[in-house]
Amino acid sequence: MTVAKVIELIGASPDSWEAAAQNAIDVASKSLRGITGIDVIHFTAKVENGKIVKYKANLKVAFKYES
Repeated sequence: MTVAKVIELIGASPDSWEAAAQNAIDVASKSLRGITGIDVIHFTAKVENGKIVKYKANLKVAFKYES
């Protein structure tokens, strides 16, 4: 039987929401093994002077649970 654990992460990027999500996975992959998928909860952005300056993606990340 396979069991998965889910954690929530927030990734950020000055470029795009996709890059923000990828940044979260890149960092998580350094300490988590067996990432199997993500669920994007929502996107947000920081705005300055009428321009988006930082994109953020909130993710639920699933990975295989190893006891």
